[in-house]
Amino acid sequence: MGKITTTRYDVAEHLRTPEEMAAYLEACMEEANGDASFIAKALGDIARAKGMAQVAQAAGLSRESLYKALSGERNPGFDTILKVIGALGLKLHAEAISS
Repeated sequence: MGKITTTRYDVAEHLRTPEEMAAYLEACMEEANGDASFIAKALGDIARAKGMAQVAQAAGLSRESLYKALSGERNPGFDTILKVIGALGLKLHAEAISS
């Protein structure tokens, strides 16, 4: 039997369209369970897929600060999140929870 080789999975390589990016963010928001750093990391994945330098410029942030904010190791400010979401060409929406 041959040796099995594995490679690290990077979701950013599979986020090609705005629709895929939006679906990924929505799924992550549903799974986050209140964990803001999880959402920040998901936004980081999408930003890497789109091009971190391009997103940083569109959001009015430095590339380095964007990497730090979306690393999943810290909770960026809501203003940063809104800037990044806009720079990604996405928008947030609210929905009532069924009781």
